[in-house]
Amino acid sequence: MTEYPNFAALKQAEREGVDFVIVCRPRPSPVAVIAPHGGGIEPGTSRIASAIAGDDFNLYRFEGRKPEGNLRLHITSEHFDEQECLDILSSCDYVVAVHGCDDEEGTAYLGGRDTDLGATIRDRLEASGFRTGRHPNPNLQGASALNICNKGRRRCGVRLELSCDLRHKLRRDSGMLAIFAAAIRAALAHP
Repeated sequence: MTEYPNFAALKQAEREGVDFVIVCRPRPSPVAVIAPHGGGIEPGTSRIASAIAGDDFNLYRFEGRKPEGNLRLHITSEHFDEQECLDILSSCDYVVAVHGCDDEEGTAYLGGRDTDLGATIRDRLEASGFRTGRHPNPNLQGASALNICNKGRRRCGVRLELSCDLRHKLRRDSGMLAIFAAAIRAALAHP
């Protein structure tokens, strides 16, 4: 699935503004919400990250914009080293990375090294009617210190791995997206 080992290799072969775009919205907040595989790479993650960030939290999105073949723009989370993203994370204590997986279970899988914030997000999502879990694939749990979700000042963050079915529902239903985002925002308001 991964074509490029890092951002420098991707930038050398792909055209910014055509094949991919970077959306970076810094805010005076200790929270960052990122979608490092947005646009056509993991569809729906950009919109979901934007809804969670709102106007309060830092937002970063790396989006594939190719008419087809966006998966080739997927840099693994352990190797995602785009500088604008790293700059935002370097000033944040709390990081939530929004990802997508192929599962069809309608589940928000939680991972990352910030287990306390992850537990709070899990509780808020479940109280709002969403199914949560821990992804069975260890590569999708965000446990590595090198994972982009763990690159904030505290060196721990939360990885949300959203199933294809859940992302599809959130894209179709703006009310459901608002509830989903509000649950996570509530957890981030008092981490």
